[in-house]
Amino acid sequence: MAGPGEEEDVMARYRSPLVSRYASAEMAYNFSERKKFGTWRRLWLYLAQAEKSLGLPITDEQIQEMEANLDNIDFKMAAEEEKKLRHDVMAHVHTFAHCCPKAAAIIHLGATSCYVGDNTDLIVLRDGFNLLLPKLARVISRLADFAEKYADMPALGFTHYQPAQLTTVGKRCCLWIQDLCMDLQNLERARDDLRFRGVKGTTGTQASFLQLFEGDHSKVEELDRLVTAKAGFKRAYMVTGQTYSRKVDIGVLSVLASLGASIHKICTDIRLLANLKEIEEPFEKDQIGSSAMPYKRNPMRSERCCSLARHLMTLVMDPLQTASVQWFERTLDDSANRRVCLAEAFLTADIILSTLQNVSEGLVVYPKVIERRIRQELPFMATENIIMAMVKAGGNRQDCHEKIRVLSQQAAAVVKQEGGDNDFIARVRADPYFSPIHKKLESLLDPSSFTGRAPQQVAKFLKEEVRPALIPYQSKMGGKIELAL
Repeated sequence: MAGPGEEEDVMARYRSPLVSRYASAEMAYNFSERKKFGTWRRLWLYLAQAEKSLGLPITDEQIQEMEANLDNIDFKMAAEEEKKLRHDVMAHVHTFAHCCPKAAAIIHLGATSCYVGDNTDLIVLRDGFNLLLPKLARVISRLADFAEKYADMPALGFTHYQPAQLTTVGKRCCLWIQDLCMDLQNLERARDDLRFRGVKGTTGTQASFLQLFEGDHSKVEELDRLVTAKAGFKRAYMVTGQTYSRKVDIGVLSVLASLGASIHKICTDIRLLANLKEIEEPFEKDQIGSSAMPYKRNPMRSERCCSLARHLMTLVMDPLQTASVQWFERTLDDSANRRVCLAEAFLTADIILSTLQNVSEGLVVYPKVIERRIRQELPFMATENIIMAMVKAGGNRQDCHEKIRVLSQQAAAVVKQEGGDNDFIARVRADPYFSPIHKKLESLLDPSSFTGRAPQQVAKFLKEEVRPALIPYQSKMGGKIELAL
């Protein structure tokens, strides 16, 4: 431990990797002590301004003094006051009053601790959404460009992770995009549904403010409205206990957990495709994939997203349990839990969105590998086309079906038992029975004829649903993002 007056070695203390290793400076600041306590002072200013405008004896000089010291925070003094008082809000009331001696008497007038605590939380949650939404829009935009570029490229589809009908590389990407578009809509709704706690007093009855305004209910309502507007909210919750309902936190973390599920699925798909060598995330020139196996190109970005997304998905359990045990007007067992889960949810969402943006900006496609896998599986998928062509050429369906059954089983044995390539088409070519359609085999095996309306679906989806959803974020699409450690 560092002695008195010695500079503490920050490397000797645990620091959350969410901040020290991954998160953006903007999101880290949003949940910082400076943002929190600076917002407390602004809320005290808004309250004093509104109370003055409604007739309470507050002077311009007092207001000006508060305005001049909004960011003049003596954090050392505040820490000493909190250690003495065991109350964070009163510690900062005293610290603010120390640099605003003329305004000291009216700071926090009529308010309870949750006036600054809960209202600041709501501001921080709103601002957190405003940081996440453009990042999510950028990811969608990058993936939309990728889907458009590869809308026509056939690829083997998988159900149960077993070969299925063909899709296209772009169409598969649209499955990812659709989930993220749902998340964009959910985050927008959750942000827009947030209301301000406002000025409600110790148990939500506004009794202290009614007393300040000598029983004038209209002035108390106007005070609530004025402070709500100054904080940038259109509405306040009409009823609260000492706190705003903790169900609000459930709604906030639910949409973030849902985003985590979407990104986990996307990055799992990318990891599986990397194993198949069809698509890879970007790999830096000097990046090392393994300390023991120099040839490896591990999908570490996608793995990071999955790892952190799991953490994000579990965090919603905290507000669920907290809301369920809030006794009557409030208990304090919510406080420590919320300090952790709210910040970590936004920091984690911020990190995985930044990482996924980096991945989506550098996805590498290997067409030859994709084509080879199609060639291995397509012959079996083309059997129905071959039967139909033979029938049109005068053959008997049952006879043809039996011929194909025998040849396909022989080809399957080569693949599974001998480890060879699928030679089903070569067997069809070698069988005189199929001579009427030998010249048609190439066209019957054209991969693009097996992708259905996938290219058209991509074009329509991007044009009618995706691009319009991104219009509000066009000015924030920015350039490429650098990957964190």
